[in-house]
Amino acid sequence: MTRVMNPRKEIEDLISKGDLEGLLKKAGELHGHFCPYLALGVRASYIALKALRAEQSTGMEELVAIVETNNCFSDGVQMVTGCTFGNNGLIYRDLGKTAVTIAQRGGPAVRVALKAEYIDGFSTRYPEASALFEKIVVKHEETTQAEREKLMELWAESSFDQLKLPEDEVFTVKHVKVEVPPLAPIFASVRCSVCGENVMETRARVKNGKPICLECAGAEYYVLDGSGISVGKGKLLQRGS
Repeated sequence: MTRVMNPRKEIEDLISKGDLEGLLKKAGELHGHFCPYLALGVRASYIALKALRAEQSTGMEELVAIVETNNCFSDGVQMVTGCTFGNNGLIYRDLGKTAVTIAQRGGPAVRVALKAEYIDGFSTRYPEASALFEKIVVKHEETTQAEREKLMELWAESSFDQLKLPEDEVFTVKHVKVEVPPLAPIFASVRCSVCGENVMETRARVKNGKPICLECAGAEYYVLDGSGISVGKGKLLQRGS
């Protein structure tokens, strides 16, 4: 008989103990490096969960996280809450604000947002890291390996600093009411009559009485990338056989 295991036990234990450093280290496994906004996403999620006295997500949509940005902050949210696009627990509102609302289905919700004053003063608190970030990440200027390594070192140091600052200096926390979408429906798949790949029925079109995917139909579709949500059109370039 297969034993039912809890794959998030380690993370849940860290949350129960209030081990923010441990949670940030786990978030780093997902994000690939440590940075301040990853840490702020970790901390904001922890604050909301504690305010709700909520159990962490089991990936069955009992907990929903609504993020308002697609920057590093959102990876901290996903790791701590367990709400992801794949388990339908993560909702993205393309508002460009560093904030998250965590809601229990059929229950209360808490929104945690980064204070504007804190964001405005960030470069003053971390001048060297901010200058390197501007040069390397924002302006994509030519840099040395030493400069890139220095940025990662300073970014990691500042990320762990975010866990220690007084909460009321960094965040605004509000109990709010939100309308959580219904549980995600399960859609059937159909086979595209052109490329032969399966496609979700609700994303297919019909041509000459046969199903066709959006790419083969040359239709528009939504794309989420570093700039936010936009409308795309066309097929992915494929090389080789």
